[in-house]
Amino acid sequence: MSETAAEEARGADPCPAEFNAAQFCLARAAAERPEAEALLVVDGDAPERLRARWTFAEIDAAMRRAAGAMVAAGLSPGDRVLIRLGDGPEFPIAYFGALTAGAVAAPVSSQLSQGELEHIIRDAAPKLALLDLEAPAGLDLGGAKRLDAAALTAGPVAEIRPTRADDPALLVYTSGSSGAPKGVLHAQRSFWARRMMRLGWHDMRPADRVMHAGAFNWTYTLGVGLSDPWSVGATSILNAGARRPEAWPALAKAWAPTQFAAVPGVYRRILKYGRDVGPAFASLRHALAAGEQLSPALRGAWEAETGAPLLEALGMSEVSTFISQSPSRQADPGWTGWPQPGRVVAVLDHAEGRDAPQQGPATGVLAVRRDDPGLMLGYWGRPEDTAAALRGDWFVTGDLVERRADGALRYLGRADDQMNAQGYRVAPLEVEAAFADHPGVAECAAAELPISEGLSVIALWITPAAADGGDDGRLDPAALRAHAGARLADYKTPRAFYLVDPLPRSANGKLLRRQLSAAVGQKLEETTD
Repeated sequence: MSETAAEEARGADPCPAEFNAAQFCLARAAAERPEAEALLVVDGDAPERLRARWTFAEIDAAMRRAAGAMVAAGLSPGDRVLIRLGDGPEFPIAYFGALTAGAVAAPVSSQLSQGELEHIIRDAAPKLALLDLEAPAGLDLGGAKRLDAAALTAGPVAEIRPTRADDPALLVYTSGSSGAPKGVLHAQRSFWARRMMRLGWHDMRPADRVMHAGAFNWTYTLGVGLSDPWSVGATSILNAGARRPEAWPALAKAWAPTQFAAVPGVYRRILKYGRDVGPAFASLRHALAAGEQLSPALRGAWEAETGAPLLEALGMSEVSTFISQSPSRQADPGWTGWPQPGRVVAVLDHAEGRDAPQQGPATGVLAVRRDDPGLMLGYWGRPEDTAAALRGDWFVTGDLVERRADGALRYLGRADDQMNAQGYRVAPLEVEAAFADHPGVAECAAAELPISEGLSVIALWITPAAADGGDDGRLDPAALRAHAGARLADYKTPRAFYLVDPLPRSANGKLLRRQLSAAVGQKLEETTD
């Protein structure tokens, strides 16, 4: 058996009963490659400047001191640690420090308002709150004790506390159906499960240098940008400066990443605003896309410009990425990929209550077997929500997919994003895909738009291509409807069009579809000549 085949055969190995994520992701590399580069801190405002260089031995020592400081401040195993420390090296040190202490890391975005942050604090009830100096003044910490980043450097060196595979390790907050964020609690074993991503998606190796465009509070960044490279002894490149689109090519040229990870919207803006993108990214083995669907046109444009494959993955906070393509098995344009080695998934018949697995080619709701080691322990403090997401042996993701005969999956959107058109349910992504080849459309998003009580229509929000302002006829509503009519049934065709630049997105670049109707934008009026 080849080394690759042997690795794939081990992809579904059960997580050891005694398992700690800090040991797996960092301490192992510190023991095996102490002087290798673990972290390069660079600056998007001055791309050739190296702010700091950390070896695995240095990062390991720093996380142990951070753990010692937390324990000295009263932290016990299982306690939650709220982490809001921006995007500098303090964040990963605190993150792995909490795991070293056997606590539960709860990373949050520095972009949250005071009210949003206080909601999470009330919900998570953290023992410690690790806050940067820009945290809102007068923040109600409940019973949490506040520590700043400086305090973490002065603690005694702590040993890694033994933990079990099912012990809680990570609490991340995601949008809830009610609009209020809800916590997703992950076990220590979820870090072990990321081995399946290495086999089925990014193929990280010790010689890799990984640059991620997202913020550290996001699980996509924490996983692909930190945990995955460090677990194999690879280097993480951290941009602690500007994240403007034009900064990434300059950073890539200066620091030669072999893998770059971002949401599709970041790739689009790099191609639009970056300079010398192809030569700048000449060091890439491949690039990674997740967080939202990757259009075939964007994938083709990136690969034509850089010569590097752009590999898509599908995931969610509850199970991270689990459907993907890899360097050795690239999917056809428009298809996301296959279940990663060791993953067991099903396509459930949505019309039959989401609990009937279908065979062969099918369209329905994607589900993950509930014994997947990467699946969450549950929604924090919401047992009814956890129970509602489970159907027999399956965790129901709420993602609509199409599966073809070879098992490849195509993402069709969220079940709860579905639009209602003349009694039919329509996926926004299906409408958006009809405009992927329109020369006047750089980017678009579809959603239902209420126009009166009990009545709504499908609307499309458009970011025009650089040469278009909507006045040359190509973005006239009649022309847009004709374009859609050649590709879609009439009931799927948008009835209203709006210009908006940019589309509403989160700090990590993820489309905020539910904000579209609130920020309508400039309505395109039909010409009469």
